[in-house]
Amino acid sequence: MLLQPRHDGRKYYNVLPTSISPPSGYGVMLRRYLFEKAEREPQQPLGPFRADTAALGAPVPADALRATWLGHSTVLLEVDGRRFLTDPVWAERASPSQLVGPKRFFAPPFALADVPPLDGIVLSHDHYDHLDPLAIRALAGRTARFYCPLGVGAHLRRWGVPADKITELTWWDEVAVAPDFKLIATPARHFSGRGLLNRDSTLWASWVLLGPQHRVFFGGDSGPFDEAFRQIGEKFGPFDLVMLEIGAADAEWAGIHLGPDEAARAHQLLGGGPLLPLHWGTFNLAFHAWRQPVQRLLELVRESELLLPAPGQRVEVAAGPLNAQWWK
Repeated sequence: MLLQPRHDGRKYYNVLPTSISPPSGYGVMLRRYLFEKAEREPQQPLGPFRADTAALGAPVPADALRATWLGHSTVLLEVDGRRFLTDPVWAERASPSQLVGPKRFFAPPFALADVPPLDGIVLSHDHYDHLDPLAIRALAGRTARFYCPLGVGAHLRRWGVPADKITELTWWDEVAVAPDFKLIATPARHFSGRGLLNRDSTLWASWVLLGPQHRVFFGGDSGPFDEAFRQIGEKFGPFDLVMLEIGAADAEWAGIHLGPDEAARAHQLLGGGPLLPLHWGTFNLAFHAWRQPVQRLLELVRESELLLPAPGQRVEVAAGPLNAQWWK
């Protein structure tokens, strides 16, 4: 039986018991924040990174599979003649305030005004490091549609996106982008909310992009969820491109983020294939050193399966593995 989200009429719940409260307590968390010595932010300025916006704006070939990682979970995807953007975040800080909160390590590789026309924006959930009002407002006129989990559309409508441009899905729902191209919302293990009063009022999801020639998996944010990854892989794999989060993980919140070890396991459950790691190297959201996720991933996954471009570097997936080592 396919996994389904749990909803009590007011809130969503994870299929597996999942807590976002640290088992050691917030006092321990504060001491770690104050006294642990990991290099959580780069000591030297990063970039500037520059994408080739002229090339990215050219028509997408019908047999293309390209990915341009712009930082964190924002990826410009070119798949089988179509162009999508995942979790677009251009804000300076992943925070409700642009005065305080986690600050970007590097500027976006191109401006919002240079985003090419899109067939769709794909959103995984409503947290600040994945859903940026600045980007949503700026891109509303540059995309054909927004695709999001149930409930997230309310944020978009509040920011001025016309309701007829929003498609909200629950897990396993499918929507046709074209007669031969589908998007499918798939399970994830996480949580949602943009404030203290709306926790888990919207759904979270991963996504499958199913084109006529290529299959892409975008994991969004998820903790370990073996049965979900197995079901997704069996139903839609093998994938030509897998995108999974590797950063912002810690034993204190092990149920809501994969980290490199669990990402390597999820990658295998999905059926393997080229792996582009996301959700690292952009914001300080955990206690680990900022380079640690990718360094650990290189110990776990064969480099022949990894795509590790610099921010803004366009990847031709068929060209094989890539290791830009930009973090060094």
